[in-house]
Amino acid sequence: MEKILFDADTITRSLKRISHEIMEKNESLNDVVIIGIKTRGSFLAQRLAGFIHLFEGIELPLGDLDITKYRDDITHEMKEVITNQSTVPVTLNDKVVILVDDVLFTGRTIRAALEAVMEYGRPKSVQLATLIDRGHRELPIRADYVGKNIPTANTETVKVYLSEYDERDAVILSK
Repeated sequence: MEKILFDADTITRSLKRISHEIMEKNESLNDVVIIGIKTRGSFLAQRLAGFIHLFEGIELPLGDLDITKYRDDITHEMKEVITNQSTVPVTLNDKVVILVDDVLFTGRTIRAALEAVMEYGRPKSVQLATLIDRGHRELPIRADYVGKNIPTANTETVKVYLSEYDERDAVILSK
């Protein structure tokens, strides 16, 4: 059984709102870098950067993060052969990093992303933006910017579809 939680318009409205929240929280955007967590987080980060450019006329540095080798379910031997597919355009020293992901669930992806971010410098701060926060945290991690909080059961799944990757925009809850 599937239920559509977000359509394309709702995703766009949520990202526009998050863009405004980022601009309000960060007085100066001069030190802000937006980094999406591959794969869908990267596309959401591109959209957020595009809205900020539209609203403020500022092009923020934009990158994406491959967290594969930082996952806690990968063995040490596997980590040795994983190639880093991240593209971070600037050093992150003293920058405000906005990490972007599609769904915040247990927090383990974000823990891995934080470890990966440190490979690129020591940021002034790291903020988290997510389209969906579904709860069930296993680690003490929370998002600074949330499109929507959606309480779910552990047996349910939340799937984000984005036109850049999936040829449509939608958020689906499956039971």
